[in-house]
Amino acid sequence: MYGRMIELSDCPSELARHRFDALYRRDRGGRLVSVNERDGRPAPRIHLMRTATVTIAGFRADLPDHLVARLAEVCAQEPKDKRLEKLPAGSATLLELLSSHAPVSRVWAGPVFQFAEQCRTSAGTVSINATNKRLLWGGFDDWLPDVAHRQPFRAIVHGNRAISICASVRISDAVHCAGVETLAAFRRQGYAMQAASGWAVAVRMLGATPFYSTSWENEASQSVANRLNLALVGVDFHVT
Repeated sequence: MYGRMIELSDCPSELARHRFDALYRRDRGGRLVSVNERDGRPAPRIHLMRTATVTIAGFRADLPDHLVARLAEVCAQEPKDKRLEKLPAGSATLLELLSSHAPVSRVWAGPVFQFAEQCRTSAGTVSINATNKRLLWGGFDDWLPDVAHRQPFRAIVHGNRAISICASVRISDAVHCAGVETLAAFRRQGYAMQAASGWAVAVRMLGATPFYSTSWENEASQSVANRLNLALVGVDFHVT
């Protein structure tokens, strides 16, 4: 479905764990409860993040203990190497186990990229905040309620209107994860790359590490990451 092997760059295990922790809210037992965003959508039943050196797995709080124990066993058997399959080696077994508990409604997989410590600068990005969020009208209205919660929030503006944006959609003290969107009429013109560059510089100024992730199907988003020369450091797999 997704092809075969990919080559991963190094990512410190501690940083990979910080990135994973930024994605979700957890209960006292460490189980996943909801995504780490304002709307608090339910977490997937399992999220597996693989890097060249570490495999990190999280399981939703409503899964029975015996199932989590079996899922954890399968996850622990994942190989650790710079060359990994795009899907986990145990993906078929994980899906079978989850299906025995409840039907699988969604499977998602994709690459995780990290910006360099010295991010390339991008002139012309505008910081979006409460005073100028009108720039999002007529294209990015869905983002308006979350402007205060997705800082840094950078945009490329053309004709007094945002045409491409990049903002922090999952945030912790150590890690920010990017959300990028460009109006259809302005795609494939380099604007997403400019917005993401400006955002990454702002995140680094906060002392945090910027990450960018997408799905294997989203070739346009992967192209943005490649043009930014981001390091491919991990692979996500989650199932709802």
